[in-house]
Amino acid sequence: MPTLTATGPFPPMKHPRRFGVRTIATLLGIRFAYRLGSRLAPARTVAHAARTFQTPLPSSRVRAAYAATTMSARRETVRLGGESIETYIWGDPATQPYILLAHGWSSLGLRWESWAPWLLAKGWAAVSFDQPGHGHSGGDLCTLPDFVRTLAAVGCHYGDAHGVVAHSLGGAAATLALEDGWTAKRVVLIAPAADPQGATRRFSRFVRLAEHLRPSLHAALTERTGILIDDLHIAHHAPKRTQPALIFHDFFDRDVPVEEGELYARLWPDATLLKTRRLGHRRIVDDESVMTAAIAFLDGVELR
Repeated sequence: MPTLTATGPFPPMKHPRRFGVRTIATLLGIRFAYRLGSRLAPARTVAHAARTFQTPLPSSRVRAAYAATTMSARRETVRLGGESIETYIWGDPATQPYILLAHGWSSLGLRWESWAPWLLAKGWAAVSFDQPGHGHSGGDLCTLPDFVRTLAAVGCHYGDAHGVVAHSLGGAAATLALEDGWTAKRVVLIAPAADPQGATRRFSRFVRLAEHLRPSLHAALTERTGILIDDLHIAHHAPKRTQPALIFHDFFDRDVPVEEGELYARLWPDATLLKTRRLGHRRIVDDESVMTAAIAFLDGVELR
């Protein structure tokens, strides 16, 4: 597969993330509670795990949204099933081809603000939004089915797009939402998540929820969303896509393994995979070489 080199010098590789003493103590306490609860109170422990799994980190809420914004965007609110979904618009999607920008888990729509000048320079408008429980949008709980439903609703509200650019869980949501009454001509996926069971496996290992309770966690998620977790795997959806797709994934992604990006490339007809080095899961979104390649692709340049 082609390799895309990051701009600037490579940062030194750091093995585990650095945690403060207080954070480590809290994490150890959580893991002890889950280990003990998995044995002594499995039902309550699964219920707590399900809520935790569906709750975005506090950093994605309004405080971070205010801190992140220079407000070059125009804000609008879209109502979806009684919830307010905040959208951010650059240019005029009613009169210009527009690019829909979809953030990932515990992120927010304004994380795409660095892309706006690049897209406007091409004559395109841009629309991003906060998923439920993220940024300025309403709601508390959110999972992949919520991501899909919200992305499709925002897409339908602003109309079919020239392109969609999606990061992480937003990549999975875009893949599923393209068959939900809305479409885009070209698709860019950055570090896209592919396997919901892989996500619950990583979560369970992190908090030390017993592996034998993971099916119960899946059942709790299905009870709220009405969708079986296995039906969300991109193996059921990517092969049906007809749009040209460009996929970026970093070799050293610790949040979503590079194998998931490779799976998209194998399953999605007419897809191209570009791998980066040492940009990780988040910095890859704002890397200049990634943006340059993505915008060229959205403009019709085939990158092979």
